[in-house]
Amino acid sequence: MTPQPISSEIFETTLGWIAIAATERGIVRSSLPEPTPDTALEAISDIKNGSPGGSNDVLHEAKQLLTRYCNGEFVSLDTIPIDDSAWTPYTQHARAACRTIPRGETRTYAWLAEKASGNPKSARAAGRAMATNPIPIIIPCHRVIGSNGNLNGFGGTIGLPLKARLLQMEGATLSRHSGESRNPEMPGGDVPSPLRGRGLG
Repeated sequence: MTPQPISSEIFETTLGWIAIAATERGIVRSSLPEPTPDTALEAISDIKNGSPGGSNDVLHEAKQLLTRYCNGEFVSLDTIPIDDSAWTPYTQHARAACRTIPRGETRTYAWLAEKASGNPKSARAAGRAMATNPIPIIIPCHRVIGSNGNLNGFGGTIGLPLKARLLQMEGATLSRHSGESRNPEMPGGDVPSPLRGRGLG
């Protein structure tokens, strides 16, 4: 299969700089909000055959919606198409399930594993799918937390403080003492320790 041409764009939001890359089919890579344009571009530097400064309809839609999202507007990012053609079937299922988590709510890795494979005990695989999430915010891995309410790892330059800020901006309930999102009604299933602190979600 011939790789599709990839266009990319970088833009500033109220939360920081975001870089995105897309084929005509959908977004393939995006950064979290970063302090500088350079760190945002570094986050998508693994994209091959990209055309910095290029544009397409997918990039335009994503830029507009992400800018409004970072302004705190209640907008849906579900309409932004993604290109998941390079992902494994499990990863496709896990990340698709992640996109169904409503704004202002959180779910555990066990919940995600159950949705992806029918097995809540495969939380490690679900955690890996979030840890390697190439399209954060659009695929809202920040809404996935540990069974004990811990935020666990998050990528980007800012890390966990950004994860907490995104959840607070969306209206999720955070622990008064730890600043960590808690949802005791969700079933258990923490991410095994080797994944802690390493991933995006």
